[in-house]
Amino acid sequence: MTANKENEFLKAKKIENGTVIDHIPKGSALKVLSILKIGDDFPGTVTVLMNVPSSHYGEKDIIKIEGKKLAKKEVAQIALIAPTASVNTIQHFSVVDKYVVQTPKKLEGVMPCPNPNCITRREGESHLDVEQTNPFRVRCAYCEKVYGEDDLKAALE
Repeated sequence: MTANKENEFLKAKKIENGTVIDHIPKGSALKVLSILKIGDDFPGTVTVLMNVPSSHYGEKDIIKIEGKKLAKKEVAQIALIAPTASVNTIQHFSVVDKYVVQTPKKLEGVMPCPNPNCITRREGESHLDVEQTNPFRVRCAYCEKVYGEDDLKAALE
């Protein structure tokens, strides 16, 4: 698919100030919105494009969020379910910062330990060490159990 043909499908209003999350794996946009706790009570405009043609990925999802800048913790959470995503910070209709999400080596307070009996579920903050990225595996610094991508996705829901 040519770039011109691809752009024909991307007719969505530009945002003045906020964040655009691009290159989200197909079907993952709603999970990203859940992570960001964006629901019907969010005060800004949110545009969700799903199953958009992409020359690199076949199909992808895109989210545009007016009036929101992502925190580091939110970016780390997005990296867990959308490791190919890119984040664009928009000011006055222009991209002022753009980067690809990266999975940190340590996930401190980013998400709860998937173990319901882990002490961090009741006290303190979770500390998960990333042991490998493909396939994705983390180890809890407290209960020392190892978890895969599906365990983490379930813990985020």
